[in-house]
Amino acid sequence: MNNKTQMIVEAGLMIALATILSQFKIFRMPAGGSVTPGSMIPILIFAMRWGWKQGCFVGVVYGLFQMVLGGYVIHPMQAMLDYPIAFGCLGFAGFAKNSVQQVVNSDAVKGIVVTTGATVIAIIFRMMAHVLSGVIFFAPEGATFTTPAAWTASIAYNGGFLVAELAITIVVLSLLMKPIMTVYMAKEA
Repeated sequence: MNNKTQMIVEAGLMIALATILSQFKIFRMPAGGSVTPGSMIPILIFAMRWGWKQGCFVGVVYGLFQMVLGGYVIHPMQAMLDYPIAFGCLGFAGFAKNSVQQVVNSDAVKGIVVTTGATVIAIIFRMMAHVLSGVIFFAPEGATFTTPAAWTASIAYNGGFLVAELAITIVVLSLLMKPIMTVYMAKEA
């Protein structure tokens, strides 16, 4: 199988796996957002393996699936921010692609550090999209884009589920790092 075909097949599999994991909710927020058993992990791994551009594209497709399968939508721009843009941001983990590939099969601790850093950065970008959506579309009564109350409420709401999701993701990735590095990341090893 050539590299492009392999990447497309893996993209489909990772989107499917992330979608399946997203259906198991540990906790669900009232206006969208939930804690899952690591539904972002397949998208993050794909991005770290294939790079940020491919990772962002796969994240966007996954975000569209999330929106269609039960997204909380009140406005088209809010839908764009909370789904394709937010999940597309997970692809930024792909900026660590070269670093991850350098530690493949050599040092699991360095692999954990690199993937944790990439994961934190990607989820921060995802959170920024959700926070912006919250400020614009879900601000408390009387709060506007320029008032601290809108930003505080949005950060608290979105941080409420994303910090838990981040913790689960880091723990699961850390536990699976050695198998991921030896089996999945080693494209050409």
